[in-house]
Amino acid sequence: MLKSEEHFLEIINDVFPNAHPHMLVGRGDDCAVLACPRKLCLSSDLFLENVHFRLSYFKAEDVGYKALAVNLSDLAAHGARPLGFNLNLVWPSYLDAGFCRCMLEGMAEIAGQFNLALTGGDLSLGNCLGLGITIWGQSPEKYLLRESCLPGDVLFVAGEVGLARCGLMLLEENCRHMNQYPLSLAAHLRPVPLILEGQVLAGQEAVKGCMDVSDGLARDLPRFLSRGTGVEIDPAFAVHPEVAGYCRVMKVDPIVFSLLGGEDYALLGGCAEDDWPMVQSRVSSAWKLGRVVARERVFLDGNRVFLKGFDHFEL
Repeated sequence: MLKSEEHFLEIINDVFPNAHPHMLVGRGDDCAVLACPRKLCLSSDLFLENVHFRLSYFKAEDVGYKALAVNLSDLAAHGARPLGFNLNLVWPSYLDAGFCRCMLEGMAEIAGQFNLALTGGDLSLGNCLGLGITIWGQSPEKYLLRESCLPGDVLFVAGEVGLARCGLMLLEENCRHMNQYPLSLAAHLRPVPLILEGQVLAGQEAVKGCMDVSDGLARDLPRFLSRGTGVEIDPAFAVHPEVAGYCRVMKVDPIVFSLLGGEDYALLGGCAEDDWPMVQSRVSSAWKLGRVVARERVFLDGNRVFLKGFDHFEL
């Protein structure tokens, strides 16, 4: 069991280095002192038990990994170079020191992949496990902003959509055939933030904007587009084979399923039609989602798609 706050801090210091080029003064004082570039990208996300994950199918390592991965995806959407993060933690009495160490080791695994410093945070006892992370990185010169595309522009996605939703459904159902969907399970439990892809997109003058797809395309597309515009989905929509297989079994439309998505952590971007071949050549995982049209909402085969995607506050 965790004996005290000091015991918890000992585990953190065992798992995370307390020296980093970004940290002039590391953890242990009231504040860390950071060496910062001229411009920073800053974001934060919560990761809450029984809201974003269940311990019935998330290992401790997966909790730590994903809590940081979803924050890194926000930096990817702006093409930022990851630098550091703060961790605020609500810890329940039913979890022990072993769980704590494994969770932090999972977080340290992905932090190490991107040379990311843990600079500090806070800890409190609570009724269930909750992680709140604030993350930052060096901003590129070009800002990849929403509401920058015009009618006729191509909308594209880097990464997969629908896989994480498929993984969630399988895990929630405790499906006995889930071993047939390894990429779907991995997409939900251990999403890969597209940091390099975001940096490449930020370096292309042709790219008009970018955003992290976390609540599903059906929800995020209207957030990305300017008022008065929508999207006509390309008939060659890239449905992943695992998603297609799951949808055949469940007798649901695979494109609609993929548009609903959720927790995809793909990147949604836009560019002029003439620039699309160049963008696609630079980011191999990018595929054409559709075209911006001068009417609001999402359209498939000329018909409006009535989908909402995920919202924490909708019952």
